[in-house]
Amino acid sequence: MSMDSAFSSSRPRFGRGAVTVYGFFTSMTFPASSSAPTPLYHLYQEVLHLRPFDVTIIFACYAFSLLAALLTVGSLSDYVGRKPVILAALLLNAGAMLLFAFADSLGLLIAARLVQGLAAGIAIPTLGAAIMDSDPSRGSLFNSIAPFIGLFAGSLLAGLLVTFAPAPLHLVYAVLLVVTLVEIVLLTRMPETTQSKPGALASLRPAVRIPAKALAAVLMTTPVNVAGWALAGFYLSLMPSLVSVATGIRSPLIGASVVSMLMLVASLSVMTLRGLAASRIMVIGTLSLMIGVVVSLTGIHLQNVVLLFAGTAVVGIGFGANFSAILRIVLPLADADDRAALLSAFFVESYLAFSLPAIVAGLTAPYLGLAGTSYAYGGGVLLLAAISLVATRRLPVHR
Repeated sequence: MSMDSAFSSSRPRFGRGAVTVYGFFTSMTFPASSSAPTPLYHLYQEVLHLRPFDVTIIFACYAFSLLAALLTVGSLSDYVGRKPVILAALLLNAGAMLLFAFADSLGLLIAARLVQGLAAGIAIPTLGAAIMDSDPSRGSLFNSIAPFIGLFAGSLLAGLLVTFAPAPLHLVYAVLLVVTLVEIVLLTRMPETTQSKPGALASLRPAVRIPAKALAAVLMTTPVNVAGWALAGFYLSLMPSLVSVATGIRSPLIGASVVSMLMLVASLSVMTLRGLAASRIMVIGTLSLMIGVVVSLTGIHLQNVVLLFAGTAVVGIGFGANFSAILRIVLPLADADDRAALLSAFFVESYLAFSLPAIVAGLTAPYLGLAGTSYAYGGGVLLLAAISLVATRRLPVHR
């Protein structure tokens, strides 16, 4: 029996509204899986004798394979349907969790991240499009908060298990593997939300396609989008090591808590500010990003954990606010047939910003030190945020 026929069988199914709930929670699984290794990087450095640059390479491999998936299969679900593509992503994620669980070398960690990135690159636009298919009115909101909640949950879960549970390098991956397998089973009960159409093979040609009517909005929101994702990349790759070096606190839970704080506040800011116009949210978000970076860098300079947490919380407000505002501005500009393609293009930009600056930071850390690298990194974020304040003044008011 083919995959399509298995999915179209006469089994009892949930209603179309269940797709929104399923898509939302499954959308959180992939970022949770991607952030789970963050609290473990310091342990990997000790056990496997890795350098900071090795850590950023492991981190960046995820982003590069994710980008490869976005550029090739990112819009595939527009042609073959959402469910087969979601299934492929879940199977790859399960494979990545198994690789992580048995990783005992730099090579296996890189392989796990590559597979994980492919899974996420397939899943992100497909699940996002499925959510928009099933709930157009609230789809942008759900797509805005799911990544942040997932990143928060994954890093905090890993930090807790590493600190208090046995098998610190294995248990979190076993938990996420079970979650992924449950989602595979539930997928068989979900209805399809889009019709297949010709052109699937042609859609696999690497391309970034932005609908013409969305191009201006994408360009104007690019500076602050790059700033936010570059900062997130630094947090998820080097921040636990920086916390340890800057404060002398070696507990993996502290480093994980800083990352979790960023993502938790980001998700709360999306919910709190959702009643405001998107253009106003971007002003609030950009200013918060700038203030938060200054406070965080001050905390690093003074070796003050309280200031570092406070600055991270303010950065979280900016990251979440800007991300949600950009999605609210950009996503409605795409027709149903272009949703996955536009999401793919948006995340190509986002994950390039997520990975490339972090690699540069890993290369410069041996020369400037982690603290010096963080000052230079923060300065770049501040410059992009300032550019954004000027660029986004031309945006029309979006609800």
